[in-house]
Amino acid sequence: MSDTHAVEDTRVTDEDQVVDVPAGTEVAGEAAVESDVVEDVDDESDADSDDEDDESDDEDDDTEDGAEGTSSGTRSRRSSRGGESLRRLEEEGEVAADYLEELLDIVDLDGDIDIDVENGRASVAIVAEGGSDRELRKLVGPGGEVLEALQDLSRLAVQAKTGERSRLMLDVAGFRAARRKALEEQAARACQEVQRTSQPLRLEPMSAFERKVVHDVVADAGLVSESEGEDPARRVVIFPASA
Repeated sequence: MSDTHAVEDTRVTDEDQVVDVPAGTEVAGEAAVESDVVEDVDDESDADSDDEDDESDDEDDDTEDGAEGTSSGTRSRRSSRGGESLRRLEEEGEVAADYLEELLDIVDLDGDIDIDVENGRASVAIVAEGGSDRELRKLVGPGGEVLEALQDLSRLAVQAKTGERSRLMLDVAGFRAARRKALEEQAARACQEVQRTSQPLRLEPMSAFERKVVHDVVADAGLVSESEGEDPARRVVIFPASA
């Protein structure tokens, strides 16, 4: 299934112990850490805290694929055996898909809609029918700005229908998936630099979605990471394992 988010701990960091590393500069006089320009992709609803992103992996490996025709394309849904929580998330995806289908009709764009559930979130993706996503990119916008707005509107549509706040994730034309891959590569390079220098490394400000991706990579590398600051300047600090 297709998206993830998790808890970020907040800690006031001693500025004298943390090294700011702009893109292309060196840490401790040695090799430079490459740093991609991070675009705002996913701004979580509660920017003052990432605690709501705590997830439980309650998915079932046995899934069934289904599809139904729509006016704008094909809607597919992967579901797994589960309880009331899973059914509620699947309902969120269906409500959002209905809303997005109407929007695609209004703007005269063709696209298939995939509905999924992953790590305690409904996930909806609009993908190109014929394999070309050039037209759908209009729904992404510069730096994902349009995508972000559509995600907020989809969440509001779900809340209006169900009466409950939604944390649904939306992707269009694979934009968010590609962004995750780039962030994972950037985070891996940053981890290598921290391991080499044994010095903390502060990354550039990121959205909650982006910070979550970085935290996962850091944990897999056996290092420690924390978030500091307030949005939109909130960022990840990577510490050596012994920190």
